[in-house]
Amino acid sequence: MPVAVVTDSTAYLPPELVRAHRLTVVPLTVVLNGAEGLEGIETFPEDATRALSGRRVTVSTSRPAPEQFAQVYREQLAAGADGVVSVHLSAELSGTVEAARLAAAEVGDDRVTVVDSRSTGMGLGFPVLAAAAAAAGGADLTEVRQAALDAVDSTTIFFYVDTLEFLRRGGRINAAEALLGTALSVKPIMHMPDGAIVVRDKVRTASRGVARLVDLAVEAAGDAEVDLAVHHLAAPERAEQLLVALTERLGDRLHDTYVSEAGAVIAAHAGPGLACVVLHRRP
Repeated sequence: MPVAVVTDSTAYLPPELVRAHRLTVVPLTVVLNGAEGLEGIETFPEDATRALSGRRVTVSTSRPAPEQFAQVYREQLAAGADGVVSVHLSAELSGTVEAARLAAAEVGDDRVTVVDSRSTGMGLGFPVLAAAAAAAGGADLTEVRQAALDAVDSTTIFFYVDTLEFLRRGGRINAAEALLGTALSVKPIMHMPDGAIVVRDKVRTASRGVARLVDLAVEAAGDAEVDLAVHHLAAPERAEQLLVALTERLGDRLHDTYVSEAGAVIAAHAGPGLACVVLHRRP
């Protein structure tokens, strides 16, 4: 059996890809006003966006426990996998990578290896798919891990949010950045150059935010052939605008495309109105 590939629920991979590549997805937990739910199983984007619209609301997220990962790894190995490559959202955003590494150490570092995608959404999803493709081609544990790392280096994420307030509440950016955005009434565009969320640009309106996302994505693509993912939160029209514009700008260099609503974990921290572009430059 080839190397098994494990990821977490913040990859937001289309279900058909999860099935086709035989991926195992470990869910994070979302806590809405004290009620816990597993992302994508018990709690969905609309639950988080509905909660965030309330006045007195507490929304938080938590990583899977190391024991959950250890159980998954043991199940994969018991089923005959040669090894496990576990690829997860940025360690700058969550303790998920740490939990996975603790579990890998318990099960056996020689058979389980963990990769920090330094991203989330399809910024995580593309490295997962690269690892799965390598595994399906018969690559060994080291080669599958390297395929994921190569995809991490060739994947870029940009996203627009209506306000920095939700990222500030969740501790994903500092208070000074949030205050600056609020004081100037600007719409921020973020990126994740080293796994942490950083303000990349500021625009005055949502329409300019979408246009700037397109320009940044085309710039990041360079002359490469690319795969594209577009995420949104309660903003399908923005996702459609991005897809149409990028399809036109990238032309025949554009290969696989994915459009989806991001899940409850991202909803809890980004808030409604999120528009996100992820580019994977093909080797």
